[in-house]
Amino acid sequence: MNLSESKPQPSAIDAVISADAEGLSRQLQALRARFFPPEAQKTLRRFTSGEAARLIGVSDSYLRQLSLAGEGPDPELGAGGRRLYTLEQINLLREKLAGQGGAKALGYWPRRRDGEHLQVLAVANFKGGSGKTTTTAHLAQYFALRGYRVLAVDLDPQASLSTLFGVQPEFDLSPNDTLYGAIRYDEERRPLREIIKRTYFAGLDLVPGNLELHEFEHTTPKILAQQKPGETPFFARIATALAEVEADYDIVVIDCPPQLGFLTLGALCAATGLIVTVHPQMLDVASMSQFLFMTSDLLAVVREAGGDLSFDFLRYLITRHEPNDGPQAQIAAFLRTQFGERVLTNAMLKSTAIADAGLTKQTIYEVGRENFSRQTYERVLESLDSVNGEIEALVRRAWGRGGEK
Repeated sequence: MNLSESKPQPSAIDAVISADAEGLSRQLQALRARFFPPEAQKTLRRFTSGEAARLIGVSDSYLRQLSLAGEGPDPELGAGGRRLYTLEQINLLREKLAGQGGAKALGYWPRRRDGEHLQVLAVANFKGGSGKTTTTAHLAQYFALRGYRVLAVDLDPQASLSTLFGVQPEFDLSPNDTLYGAIRYDEERRPLREIIKRTYFAGLDLVPGNLELHEFEHTTPKILAQQKPGETPFFARIATALAEVEADYDIVVIDCPPQLGFLTLGALCAATGLIVTVHPQMLDVASMSQFLFMTSDLLAVVREAGGDLSFDFLRYLITRHEPNDGPQAQIAAFLRTQFGERVLTNAMLKSTAIADAGLTKQTIYEVGRENFSRQTYERVLESLDSVNGEIEALVRRAWGRGGEK
């Protein structure tokens, strides 16, 4: 046997990887064409009158009275005469109820008020598999479902968040269609407003991501070496870009890349709140320890250089949690002992329902309960709402609303 003949040639490995990438991309495009043909647009399901009433904060019977009286939008009538509302119609109802005036009416329309600063929530961890993107997507959608104006920013070059929102980066985006286009250092920089894309989710816009974001990691060291006078420093560029559209949104949710590079540091400097996701396994906790050491050191340098690090809150979120798993329960308890109230009271439960929904690029908030058993659906929905509701309470407290509903 001639060993030299069986050994792969090193010079050909790049061609093999390129062929694999092209083949995989074609298959992904074929899958997308099957689930979402080119002429189709991803849409959000309609909500039953009971779901709409819960989202608004009124009773189903009151919603029925409005409908019978011809006040507000006309719902679609489904099987058995069920009233079905779009999220746009739910927001119109919120606006109508808020227009009635009074302290209670304000609770129907939760948007940012005069004097309340834009909330920028960075979801971060530099270890993959911690549920970072899943957390970001559900958090952004949770806020949109409750009437907030939300901007989701995909800072991860892998672009999983963009894919979840129906954007296939290699086909749907042109150069400068990511946040990099708004923070780059040369004359090709674009206003962020030109990059933002509307989504099928009312009240939720997206800044998509793709491999182009790596360019910021490559060009920033060169700019630092040149030290151009008057240049906005790298750590302030994301905050500066977001300031351009501050009036359009109440909340920005950023899916940070799984590494502590210039993009992540820029996101942390723009953030008013930081959510660190952690899977309750010892290796993940050890990895998070290194992440925190590195973050602390780098942010100290940024602060000395004039960076603004004004967080309203820092919280650790336990993700993919299995309550009946003994070792996980021990690690969760260890984290709560170590960090106290900085660990969110509620944990994101591990559920096959989230993975199943992801097969069709959907979240739990998008799929209907008919796709799962009642117990499975309600269990995971309760977990998501509890976690996101806890974060919403932190946002409202930062705005000075306290316990206001």
